Amino acid sequence: MTQDIRARLGLRPVINVSGTMTSLGASIVVPEALDAVTRVLTQFVEMGDLHRRASTAIAELTGAEAGFVTASCSAAISLAVAAAITGDNLWAIEQLPDAGSLKNEVLIQTGHMVSYGAPVDQAIRLAGGRVVPVGQATSAHAYQLEGAITERTVAAVYVVSHHVVDYAQIPLKTFAEICHARGVKVIVDAASEYDLRKFLAEGADVVLYSGHKFLGGPTSGICAGEKNFIRNIYLQNRGIGRGMKVGKEGIAGVIAALEAWKIRDHAGIRARERKALDLWQETLSDRPGVTAVIVPDPTDNPLDRLKLAIDPEEARITAWDFAAAMARGDCPVIVRDHEAEHGYVFLDPCNLHPDQEFIVAERLVEELERAQRSNEVIATPLGEHWLAQEAAILKWPD
Repeated sequence: MTQDIRARLGLRPVINVSGTMTSLGASIVVPEALDAVTRVLTQFVEMGDLHRRASTAIAELTGAEAGFVTASCSAAISLAVAAAITGDNLWAIEQLPDAGSLKNEVLIQTGHMVSYGAPVDQAIRLAGGRVVPVGQATSAHAYQLEGAITERTVAAVYVVSHHVVDYAQIPLKTFAEICHARGVKVIVDAASEYDLRKFLAEGADVVLYSGHKFLGGPTSGICAGEKNFIRNIYLQNRGIGRGMKVGKEGIAGVIAALEAWKIRDHAGIRARERKALDLWQETLSDRPGVTAVIVPDPTDNPLDRLKLAIDPEEARITAWDFAAAMARGDCPVIVRDHEAEHGYVFLDPCNLHPDQEFIVAERLVEELERAQRSNEVIATPLGEHWLAQEAAILKWPD
C-alpha cells in the first residue's frame, strides 16, 4: 500500500464525515481525474483549445450551450458577475472592478446572502458589482424583486445551498421569469448540487458548480450556460480572471471527472453510504442522551445523513463539545457541526474510504463513553466556543 502522504507532510489523518467541505479538501478525486492530471502536467497545451474541449464536455453533461472551467465556484460567481457587467467589451474588462458608468447592480435575496467560508456578496463586489438585497432574511416576494430592478440592474444571483434561509424565498422559476422580463441575467450558485440540468431548465442563464465536490475532480469551478455569456466569462481571463485562472491540470481533471460522472454507479454509491448510516444508527441506538435519525439532504441532493441529536444532561456533553472531542486525538473524525448550537450534528458518509465507517463507529462510542465518565457535564459556554474558534484562526501559521 502506498504510504499516506499526510504522515510525510506532518498532517493529521482525518476522517471526513462532514461532507464535501473545502476546508477538508472537498472530496476524494476520482481515479480518472487523477490520471488525467498526472498525464497533462508534463505536457504543453494551447489553453484556449483545452478550454474549448472542456466547454464541449460541460455542455454535453449539463445540456448548456457552452461551459467554462475556473479556479473555484467562488471565482465563478465573480467572473459571471463581471461578464454580465462588461459583456465582450475588452476595454471594460480591463477596468474592473471599476465599473464606471456601466450597469453594475446585482440583485440577491437577503436570505441568500450567506457565507460559504467567505461572503457571497463579497464575490459579487470583487467583480465591481453593487449588491442590492431583495426582501428580508425571513422572506422575499416577487413584488420586492420586481421593485428592486432599475435601469442599472445587470444581473441577479440565486444561491442553492443548505446555508440559505429554507423558507419563504422566491422559487427560481419565478425569480428567473421576473428578471428575464426586464433583461436581467440570472446566475445560479449551485456549488454543492448533484443535479447538473435542473437549474438551467428552471431559467438560469448560467449555473455554477464545484468541480471538486460531488463530481470528484480537482479544485475548480464549472460555469454552464448560454454560449455568449460563457464566452464573456472566458474573456474575464484578460482582466480580474487572471488571478482566478485554472491550470491545465485542473481543466483536464474536470473533463475526466465529467466523463466519469456519466458512467458512475450512483446507485451503488448510495447503497454503500446507506450501510454506513445504518451501522452508525445501530451503534448509537442504546446510548443515553443520543437520538440518531437518518435525514434527507435539505436541497434535494440524492443522499442522506445521520442527524445526531445530543441531550447534554443525559449524554454529559454538548453537541459542539462532542464535535470538538471527535476532532481531537490520533484518529480525528470531523463531523458536520454548523448547527451544533441547536443541539445536533450530522454525519455524512459521502467521503469515506473503505471500512472507515467502522472506525467512525468506534470513535462515536469512545467519545460518548468518555463523556459518561465525566463528573460534570462537558459544556463549554457557546460564546466561549465561538471565540476560541476565531482565536485559532488568527494563530495561523503558528
